[in-house]
Amino acid sequence: MKSIAFFAAALFAVVEALPESHMMARQDTKIVPVQQPKQDATLNAQTNQGCYKSAGEMTMASVIKFNSIGECAGKVCIQKGFAVAASTGGNQCWCGNKYPPEEDLVDDKFCNVGCPGFGEHACGGKNYFSVYNTGKTLDVDYAEDSGPTGEKHKTATTSSTTAPTQVVTLPPSVVTQTQAPVEEEEKGGKNVAGIVAGVVVGVIAAAGLATGAYLYLRRKRNKEIEEEHRRNAAVSAFIGHPPGSSRGSGISGADSRMDPVMAQRRMSDGSIADNEDYSRKILRVTNA
Repeated sequence: MKSIAFFAAALFAVVEALPESHMMARQDTKIVPVQQPKQDATLNAQTNQGCYKSAGEMTMASVIKFNSIGECAGKVCIQKGFAVAASTGGNQCWCGNKYPPEEDLVDDKFCNVGCPGFGEHACGGKNYFSVYNTGKTLDVDYAEDSGPTGEKHKTATTSSTTAPTQVVTLPPSVVTQTQAPVEEEEKGGKNVAGIVAGVVVGVIAAAGLATGAYLYLRRKRNKEIEEEHRRNAAVSAFIGHPPGSSRGSGISGADSRMDPVMAQRRMSDGSIADNEDYSRKILRVTNA
């Protein structure tokens, strides 16, 4: 009897201690997120495409409280019309139409941050991306590698620091390049306007001088013509009506004194002819 009682007590103690040890084992077990292996793309199904160190040309679309491949690729990105999705940092969902550069594919161990609510699955890592195919299309290209500068390589940390730098540095260079031609155009416009104004003023001044000279010469010419008319009228009046004559006398209106030829000849009756030379003796031959 004593042995049976002792055996029963020992069995009871084992039964009582078993749940406690089992709970302690469960508490000591730590869940390690695992990046799901790369799969072949399938239409209308979300598949894993590996762990990458950059997002390539993708951009962040949403922060999901309970993120997973189904939430990010199957609800957010495919509804926006994207063919590729990615998770990083556990709760960030990124979307795009190209996989990251093929050279950025890394070992799955770097994607080690669990998905909230699905801790056994990894949703990227710190600056690493779990990339998915949303099932929209099977023909998806890789983004081009932009080199070590990482201009196209977007990460969770660099995406927020490089963008402001581009915004701050690029506009001044554009402004300085566009302002110089504007100033030159303004200077050129002012010079052209000055030249045009000078030409117009010069033309107007020349036209004024020419008009004044023309009017002056015309007035002078008119005075000369009037003066000549007066002289001609006086001469005509003198020739046509000499002193002591009347209009009805019938004497010719020509005055020999006004004729230069007649003025040099002496017209008198009974006088010696002017065209004969009487200073020489005339020898005559006679018959004796």
